[in-house]
Amino acid sequence: MAPRANWKGFLRLSLVTCPVALYPATSDSEKISFNQINRNTGHRIKYMKVDADTGEEVSNEDIMKGYKVDTDTYIEVSKDELENIALESTRTIDINKFVPKQDIDPRYLIRPYYLVPDGKVGHDAFAVIRETIRNMDMVAIGRVVLTSREHIIALEPLDNGLMGTLLRYPYEVRDEKEYFDEIQDVKVTKDMLDLAKHIVTQKTGEFEPEKFEDHYEAALAELINAKRNGKTVGAKPRPKGENVVDLMDALKKSIANDAQPVKGKKPRRAAAGQKEMLLPISGKRAAKEDKKKVEKPTPARARKRA
Repeated sequence: MAPRANWKGFLRLSLVTCPVALYPATSDSEKISFNQINRNTGHRIKYMKVDADTGEEVSNEDIMKGYKVDTDTYIEVSKDELENIALESTRTIDINKFVPKQDIDPRYLIRPYYLVPDGKVGHDAFAVIRETIRNMDMVAIGRVVLTSREHIIALEPLDNGLMGTLLRYPYEVRDEKEYFDEIQDVKVTKDMLDLAKHIVTQKTGEFEPEKFEDHYEAALAELINAKRNGKTVGAKPRPKGENVVDLMDALKKSIANDAQPVKGKKPRRAAAGQKEMLLPISGKRAAKEDKKKVEKPTPARARKRA
């Protein structure tokens, strides 16, 4: 099934406008997730919206937003009032500035989205905007409203489409001086720096995200599969920190250890293969059949059967 757009509207550069749709560029659906259950009955926990004072359940039509100004005082704000102050960016991403990509502080980056033409019309205008940004080697800055909040969005070409990255506002970024001021000003000698650079050189490679492995996700799959078969998984050995007495000696040992090839260890499958790790998690009837035959569906499929 095709993904559902988070937002639909228009992309505008001056007088050039085209209909567009915004899709999330990332997903957590393949990760193993858990439900909260009652230890005594095995039933799922259900959450209800209740009045904090009376304890009575409150229906959705009686719930509204409120801004807390005192211990027991709230300013009530209705849905209509919020819609009345909605800006033009609820339906239009208006590009109002272009900046070099290297000027964007990475602390301001939140999450990426894919921006594509919406429908059969507007592909020409979309291409004009995309190629203009590409040829200028810049990032376009605009505004968009998602989940009732206005966000700054940075747009840059990605293949035939645009990637939009939501940006934080300055008040959301903490001042690094609050954390870095007490770091001691240590003088690093040239010998130490040369040894450290040598370690970096030994570990230098290309950025290959397809080789990333989520070790915790793999451990979760191992735990669930073991419990599915009535087995237990023992505690994993945890690394222990050691006091560094001689920093130069530690650097030299690091170089020696990195230079030695690891024998007898086969590489595990990368993150892309994690979706095949789980055995089916189904009812009692299926559990009997699983003893005869073992499948390897995706975690999403396993959760669906649960």
